[in-house]
Amino acid sequence: MYKTTALLIATLAPGIAVCAEPEPQEHQIFKALTGSRSFLGVNVAEVGADRARELKLKEERGVEIKKVETDSPAEKAGLKVNDVVLEYNGQRVEGTEGFIRMVRETPTGRAAKLQISRDGNVQVLTTTIGQRKDTAWGKGFNITIPPIPPIPHIDVPKPILTMRTPRVGLETESLSGQLADFFGVKEGVLVRSVDKDSAADRAGFKAGDVVVKVDGQRVSRPRDISDELRSGGDKKTVPVEIVRNKKEMTLNLELPERATDTLRGRSVRMLQDRL
Repeated sequence: MYKTTALLIATLAPGIAVCAEPEPQEHQIFKALTGSRSFLGVNVAEVGADRARELKLKEERGVEIKKVETDSPAEKAGLKVNDVVLEYNGQRVEGTEGFIRMVRETPTGRAAKLQISRDGNVQVLTTTIGQRKDTAWGKGFNITIPPIPPIPHIDVPKPILTMRTPRVGLETESLSGQLADFFGVKEGVLVRSVDKDSAADRAGFKAGDVVVKVDGQRVSRPRDISDELRSGGDKKTVPVEIVRNKKEMTLNLELPERATDTLRGRSVRMLQDRL
């Protein structure tokens, strides 16, 4: 296969921008549009060794015409698809980059001679470089965008982060601001729900309670409760200070045996049985 590349050259005052424009095929094609607004109206591609043999070229050079735009200078000059441009105004064309530069540097209205190979026969065609029509590309990307209507205000629900403490059967969330004032505290952890027959249920916890201290330590996040229960070591009962109906009270939370403790006990018993 032959190597091809796709480029689109457009005007961006004060300079020239070269942008990649890949084709949907396996190869890509050059589009010879120029920053000076000079216009030839062809898509061209590099000529590889295999393609040069197919096109009956004596050597591997030039650019192959892949497309000729309707009513363009190229079409008026008689250029056809599969023609190979060998020279441009007497200069050898080695590849696509050089060819595009040559066209770009030719002023509009100036005649240009193209030596081409068509089915192995060399001939010379003459064209007059045209001026690209005004388009969104030709005017330096000055694209008129219609006014965008105002976006209506949309109420987006604020997510609430809750946390479950399965060891004791609590679902909680942080509490602050106006909601904290409503419950009569500055900060704390709101009990959203209590699992039935859980340690928290047996201790007397209810939904709407606000936990302010665990084992004497203030808490403000659900994670604080888990951390304090975990740091209690081998304690069987932990005092938990809560606010219910804006009144402070203490509940004694009996901690169930941790799963790791149960597994450890089973391991010890199994070891004793083996001994």
